[in-house]
Amino acid sequence: MRLALYQPDIPQNLGAAIRLTGALEVALDIIEPCGFPLNDKAIRRSAMDYGDCAIVSHHAGWSDFLASVRLNPAARLVLFTTRSAAPYCDFAFEPEDVLLMGRESAGVPDEVHAAADHRLFIPISARARSINVITAAAMGLGEALRQTSGFPRRVL
Repeated sequence: MRLALYQPDIPQNLGAAIRLTGALEVALDIIEPCGFPLNDKAIRRSAMDYGDCAIVSHHAGWSDFLASVRLNPAARLVLFTTRSAAPYCDFAFEPEDVLLMGRESAGVPDEVHAAADHRLFIPISARARSINVITAAAMGLGEALRQTSGFPRRVL
C-alpha cells in the first residue's frame, strides 16, 4: 500500500501526510512540482519526529511517478476525486494499491484522472465541496488497510 500526493500546495499537509504514513507504515510518494520549496530540511521540519519511520519518494513529475507505479504489475492507481460515482467504502482494495490524492487547490488534471485505474469519492454532505486532503487520505488508507489486514502490528 502506498499514498501519493499530486503536487501538494500546503506544506503542513505534506507534514501531516509524512506523519500519517510513517505511523501506518505506508510509503509516501510526492509528485512534484509542489506549491512550496521542497527540500530535505523542509521535509525533516514538517515530519517532526516521524521522519525516521517514514518512507518518502520524490518524483520530478507525473510521468516519472506513473512510470514507477507501472513497474509493479500488481499495483493499481486509485484516485480519490470528487469527480467519481464510486464510493470508496464499496471498493475492494488490494495490498499493492497506490492511493492518489489530488492537489488541494485544483485536484488533478484530466490526463491524471484518465490514467487512474479506479476513481473513488468519499460521501460527504451536499452542502460541502470537499474535505481536507489528508483527512481524505486517512479515511482512504484506514479502509484500505482494514480490508487488506495491512495495519501495522504493535508489540506491547
